[in-house]
Amino acid sequence: MGFRILVVEDSADILSNVVEYLSAKGWTVEGTTSSADAWERFAAAGVDLLVLDIGLPGMDGLTLCRRIRLSDAKIPILMLTARDTIDDRVDGLAAGADDYLVKPFSLRELAARIEALLRRAYGAENAVVRVADLAMDGRLMRVTRAGRPIELNPTCMKILKALMLASPGIVSRERLESVVWSGGSVPASDSLRANMYLLRQAVDKPFAMSLIKTHPRLGWSIGAGGDPSQSDASSSQ
Repeated sequence: MGFRILVVEDSADILSNVVEYLSAKGWTVEGTTSSADAWERFAAAGVDLLVLDIGLPGMDGLTLCRRIRLSDAKIPILMLTARDTIDDRVDGLAAGADDYLVKPFSLRELAARIEALLRRAYGAENAVVRVADLAMDGRLMRVTRAGRPIELNPTCMKILKALMLASPGIVSRERLESVVWSGGSVPASDSLRANMYLLRQAVDKPFAMSLIKTHPRLGWSIGAGGDPSQSDASSSQ
């Protein structure tokens, strides 16, 4: 795979388990319990993704995340946190994290989230991307679910592609707006919400299980295990 991952975690036991598991997946993985050491390793370059614990001694993870984000706007950052309130998650995303994972976490889920962040940051734009029984052929721009073709307008296609490349992570409203309108001015009307509704009608409504999930104040995600009763009317975006 060729990617180099830096894991910053103050618990030596958790750090050892994470480094061992991710290394077995084929990545080059380094670990440290120190934010100061993490900053030195990052500054030395060569890090493709950062797994960062919030509760670090000295410089905490949020401060380190902000510092790294000022130096590198593109490196994917996955935040680890023992706190699961909305405010804590918003703080992590506002500091520059691309995704977060609450302790205790599954190593399989950690690896899946890392894979999603790497896809988003470094490619797979034209590959066939799959989430549960949903598939998107990036070259042909064709979407199917359970083998059934799904017709989408260009805006919905862009939204779905961003969600699938990030799966199972959350994609913020700001990120989706930048993807859909490519840095241009966002329409005055709530076009994103309207297209999200259309996307749900096409991708979720004809099927027993919903894949698209709303995370109030955070954004949207797509993945198996969605709530069949989830609807865009519940969104507070």
